[in-house]
Formats: sequence, C-alpha cells, structure tokens
Amino acid sequence: MAASIIDLSGIHLSLGEGAARVHILRGADLTVEAGLSIGIVGPSGSGKSTLLMVMAGLERVDKGKVLVAGEDLTRLGEDELALFRGRNVGIIFQSFHLIPNMTALENVAVPLELAGERDAFARAEAELRAVGLGERLSHYPTQMSGGEQQRVAIARALAPRPAILIADEPTGNLDAATGETIAELLFSKQRERGATFVLVTHDADLAARCDRVAHVRSGRVEIEPVAGDREQVA
Repeated sequence: MAASIIDLSGIHLSLGEGAARVHILRGADLTVEAGLSIGIVGPSGSGKSTLLMVMAGLERVDKGKVLVAGEDLTRLGEDELALFRGRNVGIIFQSFHLIPNMTALENVAVPLELAGERDAFARAEAELRAVGLGERLSHYPTQMSGGEQQRVAIARALAPRPAILIADEPTGNLDAATGETIAELLFSKQRERGATFVLVTHDADLAARCDRVAHVRSGRVEIEPVAGDREQVA
C-alpha cells in the first residue's frame, strides 16, 4: 500500500460570523494515498468544496489535523502556505480564473516566474502544447472557448509539476462533449505524471472514474467501498 499524501483527521470548520455562522465540517476524516485519484461528491452545501480548500491550505480549520505532502498545514503562516501550494498543489477551478489581460502563455508562465523558475516561459509553452494549445499561445482568454480556457488552467496547474492536482467542478461550466474531453485530459495527465488527483464533482459517473469515491454528508466523509473492500471510513 502506498503512503498517504493527504491525511485529514477530525476536521471541524465553520464559516460566517455571529448568527450567520455555519458549521460546515464536523469531524471529517479523509486519507488519500499518493498517486491515486479520488472523487468527492455530495449535495450542494455539504462541504465538499470546503474540504478541497482545506487540503490546499486555502481554508483554516477550527480544529483537527491537516497533513498534506508531509506538512502540517495548521502550523504554517499565510506566506508559508502560498509557498507550499506553489511547490506541491495544482488547482483547477470551475470558472477557470485566468487573468483576462494576459495571453495563454503569460497566464501559465507568470506564476512560474513569481515562484523563481528561470525557464518559466519555455516550460509554459511546453505545457500548453501538451494540452493541445500550441496554436493559442498568444491568444487572450476572451479569444478562446470555455474548453480552451480550461485547458490553459490545466496547463497552469501542471506547470509547477505538483505532487497533488485538485479540481473543483472542472467541467461544470462546459457542455457535455467539451466536459468529456477535459475529463479525459485530466485523467490522462494524472496517470502520465503519477500525481495524486482529488476531484470535486456533482457528476457521479465522473467521480466513479476515480480509484475511490468519497461522499460528504452532514459535514463528515464516507469512503465508498470498492470491490472486495467492505471497509467504510466515516
């Protein structure tokens, strides 16, 4: 059995202030082995995207243990968390989050430059060509389709060569055919690079393509058994 690269234990997290404060995660546990893919599903508002943000160090927990790639994220400051993400985690969002006044090449290269990579533009070009955008390097986001914009976002996430790739509803803003193409690209790149892949999706069929499926219910996590495995983690 591979060693775990993500280990969340006893996670409690609330959002909002005063009477509007909501207890989102209630003692959630989740362990993900290195190199595997896991699909996270659950009703809207169940906390699945919040769980993703916790493992990326984008949300602070109220209580619990957050071990990711050998780091205890609860002990890191904001600057340290930013450095940690830059080295270890590639993030893909539903709404692409591209910078509109930058070309595809610049959107991928600039984060690498900020991280001190000396070959930022060469690596960015290679990643864009790897996702089929070799002819779109100088195009701006508004000049590209939704599927092309998501390919840029995937190239940006992969460029630092992270050990962990996380995606929050990456096909949610795309039509069915384009979404299928993007899903194929994500899974093929994950296998090609041996990365750990954590996917939040409302699509049960897409989640089922992962090695494991986790259900978020009432702020806790249940791992769906696989064939021959009757163990369930709550």
